[in-house]
Amino acid sequence: MSPTPQVPSTDPRIIAVDTYDIRFPTSRELDGSDAMNPDPDYSAAYVVLRTDAHDGLEGHGFTFTIGRGNEIQVAALEALRPHLLGRSVEELCADPGSVSRDLVGDSQLRWLGPEKGVMHMAIGAVVNAAWDLAAKRAEKPLWQFLSDAEPEWLVGQIDFRYIADVLNPDQALGHLRRGREGAAQRTDALRERGYPAYTTSPGWLGYSDEKLILLAKEAVADGFRQVKLKVGADLEDDIRRMRVAREAVGPDIRIAIDANQRWSVPEAVEWTRALAEFDPYWIEEPTSPDDILGHAEIRKAVAPVRVATGEHVQNRIIFKQLLQMSAVDVLQLDAARVGGVNENLAILLLAAQYAVPVCPHAGGVGLCELVQHLAMFDFVALSGTTENRVIEYVDHLHQHFEEPVRMVAGHYAAPRAPGFSAMMRPESIERYRYPDGTFWLADEAAKEFKV
Repeated sequence: MSPTPQVPSTDPRIIAVDTYDIRFPTSRELDGSDAMNPDPDYSAAYVVLRTDAHDGLEGHGFTFTIGRGNEIQVAALEALRPHLLGRSVEELCADPGSVSRDLVGDSQLRWLGPEKGVMHMAIGAVVNAAWDLAAKRAEKPLWQFLSDAEPEWLVGQIDFRYIADVLNPDQALGHLRRGREGAAQRTDALRERGYPAYTTSPGWLGYSDEKLILLAKEAVADGFRQVKLKVGADLEDDIRRMRVAREAVGPDIRIAIDANQRWSVPEAVEWTRALAEFDPYWIEEPTSPDDILGHAEIRKAVAPVRVATGEHVQNRIIFKQLLQMSAVDVLQLDAARVGGVNENLAILLLAAQYAVPVCPHAGGVGLCELVQHLAMFDFVALSGTTENRVIEYVDHLHQHFEEPVRMVAGHYAAPRAPGFSAMMRPESIERYRYPDGTFWLADEAAKEFKV
């Protein structure tokens, strides 16, 4: 007897939640190396929301790690599966915030945070997948989906708990309504010119001076007006590398520096002052991302060097306090660290409330693909400017995505395809799935052969 054919549902539902542990061997070329993370293997805890929609609609999302422990992040994703199976696609797309509210609000899951750490990052990956699904269903790239949304609807997507003392729904609505003025013209400008970027690709700590010089000069030739160097392991080495970089790019290109949380507060002040002769534009993550008062002290002590942080800030509450205390000059949101698009909308609005520029972090697999959408929405429909705003760009692993970022003259070209640009190529998942992808099986076999 032949099987009964499955008829697509007229009320499509989520019928499967697939998870993958994806790891790339970037440590072997020291790509991504810095003072705190000398040997990262860029990795993604990856999730796919599969539906029974007639068009095969799927939502893709992930959170970023650097290798060991990625299996723990995947386990956290799997723990969310019961909350997602059977959900109405129509209801989810009409209100992606319902996923965020349900997952963040689960009392037992919440105990594992609350709203921070592995579980919150897993929630962020799932929430981002829900937004990917919603934008695809609307047949728009996410940046446009958000920019076209009614301000009242966007405000309804935001959880104002713990931040209403500095940003309430009425204030957020005011920002978004003002942001719509001139949005059509900014959309045209974005499609024509793109969004300015800076590159970290020359500045990984493990690179030789020769590689630094070559890549820095290439970056300037490619149209980048800012590069970033990792610092913090050895002061004399950093002084030499900064001198080399400044000579390579000249006086008119901004050089940002990034300590990746390596220092105590006194060390951050001393080290940054020692590098000040090379005119660093900002010092990034000078100390623990949880130390709000420490960031404020550093900022006062190292001015006019700016202080930037955000890639490891765990939620909107910490961002609120950094802004309240005037502890940062540059806010660096991350698409995959907090609870997804909904929480990042709150963070963008907090930055608008305090008039602090947002320069998103994107140093990791797929982060460039995701965060470009948030920055472009901010430009088109919230802040209305790219002045002193740049998105980080690293030239690694884009080939593994169906819709990789496109760089033109040092600018991110506006994505055109519907969704959040999160979909990995099936062949990349098959090859780099850990530990049984074809790359990792061959790698293990080669180790055994050498023994």
